[in-house]
Amino acid sequence: MSAGGIFRPGMRGYYVPFVAGIALIVSAFLPWVVVGGVSMQGVPDVPALWVIGLGASAVLLAVLSLITRKNSRHPLLLVGLMALGILFLSWRILPRTAGERALTISQAFAIVENTEMKDAPTTFVGTGIYLGLLAAGSIVAFGMTIVVRRVAKPYTVPAADDDVD
Repeated sequence: MSAGGIFRPGMRGYYVPFVAGIALIVSAFLPWVVVGGVSMQGVPDVPALWVIGLGASAVLLAVLSLITRKNSRHPLLLVGLMALGILFLSWRILPRTAGERALTISQAFAIVENTEMKDAPTTFVGTGIYLGLLAAGSIVAFGMTIVVRRVAKPYTVPAADDDVD
């Protein structure tokens, strides 16, 4: 088997998790949360490091499947589900915790400087989480094709010869 075997027809579907894995890696470097107009990238946090590792795993599994022409949809399904879970929880939890952290810091400055306390800054989810959710969802969808294709093939039972003379 050579690296030139990647471009042979038959396993072209594995380009989907390959591209999605790269998009998953890139999503960790994009803004995950925007707090009061200041974007916070995902990379320094542990969930982003997990997303990078899972994206690299998806890329590696896709490349190995393209080279060896062996099926790796089960592991890709697990990688996609883990990435989707991490990103979904980050989407639900990170904006709130980042807003609370920013509010705590601004209150501490207000106490130290003896000024009026401000309201909590507005927080919303950045493009990194949305791109990651899309990439992880496409890896999961690709991995789910193993479930769809594993359906028992319909077959016909040979009819019993009822015309006995």
